Amino acid sequence: MTRPVPVPALDRQTGPGPAPQVLPGAVTRGAEPAAGVVFRLLGPVDIHDGPTDTSVVPAGSKQRALLCAFVSHAGELLCTDRLVEELWGTDPPANASNALQAHVARLRRLLPDPPAPEAVPGERERGRERERGRERERAMITTLPAGYLLSLGRATTDVQHFDLLCAQSRSAAADDPHRAGDLLHQALSLWRGPALQDSRYGPIGSMEADRLEEQRLTTLEALYELRLRCARHSEITGELERLTACHPLRERLYDLLMVALYRSGRQAEALGVYERARRHLVSSLGIEPGPALHARMQAILHQSPGLSAPHGTSPGAGPQQPQQPQQPHLDGEIARLQQRVDELDRRQRALLRRFETLTAHQPHPA
Repeated sequence: MTRPVPVPALDRQTGPGPAPQVLPGAVTRGAEPAAGVVFRLLGPVDIHDGPTDTSVVPAGSKQRALLCAFVSHAGELLCTDRLVEELWGTDPPANASNALQAHVARLRRLLPDPPAPEAVPGERERGRERERGRERERAMITTLPAGYLLSLGRATTDVQHFDLLCAQSRSAAADDPHRAGDLLHQALSLWRGPALQDSRYGPIGSMEADRLEEQRLTTLEALYELRLRCARHSEITGELERLTACHPLRERLYDLLMVALYRSGRQAEALGVYERARRHLVSSLGIEPGPALHARMQAILHQSPGLSAPHGTSPGAGPQQPQQPQQPHLDGEIARLQQRVDELDRRQRALLRRFETLTAHQPHPA
């Protein structure tokens, strides 16, 4: 079994390190073992065959883009025009339907067959039934009048496995945050790089990759929320610093980092994170931080008791003594930040009064 990939590694660069070089169309051994065929989209796109422990990488970007379209819409009819747009955009070849048909034929040859059941001499009819059963089990691409359809059969996808682990984590979160966090870590370890790596060719692949990336980031936020519930704030500050640098417009990551720093006795740094978030949001989007992040800053500024770390949540550990978040030499920094917050509040109230004055003089429609 392969070792889990460190959760935040994807955000230190575009992926968890350079992927092993695999020749297009080549079959590689040593992939993660699985019970059957697994279509993998969470990283470089390939088809992993569990019984033989081999991975098949479709040759060429169009072949991989076509596979991504089929797998992300498994069980759905994809019309020919949509697939042509996926592969060639607005400049398809003159014989686009024939070219697409050729790509589908090559892709069909890459799909592994299910293992053949043992034949018993003299059981010809049972053998035919077993063969029909194999056809139902195999992943296959069907040609229909309007397009093509991929049936997974008994094959699975790493996206399905990721979704299952996330669902199990949500079920366990209320009663067992430690187990819930471990399940999310397992889910994130399935990622071997950016989703649909080197296969984002058309609108189907681009939309699916964006959807999966958003799901990954949301899962990361849920994981660190669980780590905070388990009083593991000192372990996650470094990773959250890197995540906020990679995703400077995600307010939830700033929120989690501020809480982790505050619980680690670093109140001034936590307030500094709010200022950093505000600068990014104002310069990039022209907006102030939302109410949730502003409320978090106020709670940290006033040392709200609700921010204290939970007691007795670490496995095998007794109740923790609350840390003293503020150090005497930080009084000046805290006072400066308080003045800045008061100034922003005054500006906000002035803008609101100005808005109310302007709207009050607007003529009402008849």
